[in-house]
Parts: sequence; structure tokens; C-alpha cells
Amino acid sequence: MRIFALFKHFKGIDLMSLLSVIVPCYNEQDNIFDFYDELMKNESFFKGAGVETELIFVDDGSTDDTAARVKELATRDRRIHLVSFSRNFGKEAGMYAGLKKAKGDYVAIMDCDLQDPPALLPQMYKAVTEEGYDSVATRRVDRKGEPPIRSFFARAFYRIINKMTKTEIVDGARDFRLMNRKFVDAVLSMEEYNRFSKGIFGWVGFKNKWLEFENVERKKGETKWSFWKLFIYALDGIMAFSTAPLAMASILGVFFCLVAFVFIVVIIIRQWTVGDPNNTVGWASMACIVLFVSGVQLFSLGIVGQYLSKTYLEVKKRPLYIVKEEL
Repeated sequence: MRIFALFKHFKGIDLMSLLSVIVPCYNEQDNIFDFYDELMKNESFFKGAGVETELIFVDDGSTDDTAARVKELATRDRRIHLVSFSRNFGKEAGMYAGLKKAKGDYVAIMDCDLQDPPALLPQMYKAVTEEGYDSVATRRVDRKGEPPIRSFFARAFYRIINKMTKTEIVDGARDFRLMNRKFVDAVLSMEEYNRFSKGIFGWVGFKNKWLEFENVERKKGETKWSFWKLFIYALDGIMAFSTAPLAMASILGVFFCLVAFVFIVVIIIRQWTVGDPNNTVGWASMACIVLFVSGVQLFSLGIVGQYLSKTYLEVKKRPLYIVKEEL
């Protein structure tokens, strides 16, 4: 890319830029054609701007006809590529595989359920090429259509993680983003197994612009993100970009050591001064204290175990995904 840029500069040759659009998919057979049709509405803009496009669909081990429909599209449009995983590895693996595959000067990531409006792409491209931004990201300004309980916990997650880490993670941020090659290379340099892209995008820095839009409901089908999956994903994000839970476990340990020491002193003084004629007095409160302290210990041990498990997975150096088929 650098050679082409220098050649263009010195020789005055009009070389077209390349935009790679990465589309992670999991059981999205009903949305493939609709997404393609919406995306192609931007084709005249990009051709006028001297930009070629390539579409990289990453099939994350779908059990429906997602891959077959992408192949059908590929027979009509040679710019379409397909990467199929051997099983479901998760959206993070799908995005990383797409970034590895993308050859473009500019790279966009978006879902094919049309919750990421393709109509925003021209505005995002202009911000990167004309306004000097390295990345343009999107965020929802509302959560219309979401269950209230999910919205409550989502907002709570962003408040908690932003207090625990120095990396900026914006409330309502989507994975829908357009980046220049410099930004993409920085993201690819982070080869960690336990990936949390929202944190990675913030951690690498560079000049970023946020575009806000109102929430758009899925075109067809149902979301693949259950409440439990979102909860696990939130825990992964906190542990990937903060060691605050470990510090919290240590503080709780010190606090209860001090409480135990105070209780020991009180018991010794009480025994010396008034004695205890009935040894069964206070057994209920003591049982509650023992159970509570034991629960805190197990909670702290669980935090340490989570960090240890993440370290274990990183050390094993397993691949983030396995490709079954590539078109």
C-alpha cells in the first residue's frame, strides 16, 4: 500500500483506493440478501470517490444456509469473499479473521442484520479521508426495542468498566466502525486470545470520531446474544482491561483480617471482665459471620480463578479460530 501511494504521488497516476467491508455472520440466512441490497445503495458514492470495495463475509459456524447464500451472492459479484469457520468461535473471532483477511486501505466492520445502517458508510468514509480521523465509530443514543432489564444492566456495565479502567469504552458503542490501514494494523498487532474489541479499539488510541444514531431493530430473525452470553462477555471485558477486581479482593481480605482482629480483642477483654456463663450464647450470629466471611473468601478466590483461567488460555496459544472453507 505504501509503495502504491508513493508511486501515485510521484507519477501522478490515479490509483483507486480499496474499502474492505467485514461482515461477521452467525445463522443470518434471512438477512444476507437484504444486507447486500442495502450496502449496494452506496456503490455510486464510492465509485465516484474512486474507491473499489470488497465484501468479506465471515461465517461463524452457522447451522443454517448462511454460507450457501453468500456463495450464491459470490456468483453474481466477484468482490465477495467467504471465510467459514469449522464451528462457532464467537463474533470476536469473526471480526479478527475479517481484519486478517482484509486488504483494503480502509476497513469497515458491520453486522448484516441491518442494525448497523449501511447508509452511514459515506459519512464515515468522508470523516476518515477528509477530516483527518483514523477511525469513525458509531454508538446508539437509545435502546428502543430492547428489554428494560437488558438495557439497565448494559448501562450499569459501561458505568462500572469505565470506573475500573483507563481505556475509554463508550456507552452504546457498536462494533460498526470504519478505520484506516494504520488503525487496523495497530488492532491486528494485539494478538491476544481473550479479545474484547470495544476495549481494544479504545486502547490503541489514534484520532477517533463518534457518530450517533437511533437504535434500529433487526430486519429479520432473532438476536444470538442471550442475557447470559452478554453477562459473560461483560466479565471478559472487565478482566481484559482492568485488574481492579483483584485489588478489590485484596482489600476485602485486609478488611476482614482487621475485623477478625478487633473481634478477638473484644472477646478476650469480655472474657477477662464479665466471663460467659452460657457458652451457647451468640452461636447464631457467629454462624452468620462465618458463612458471610466464607462467601467473601470464595468470591475473592473466584476472581483470582477467572484471571488465572484467562492466563491459562493465553499461554496455550491455541488459534483464535479454524477455517473450514474459504472462497
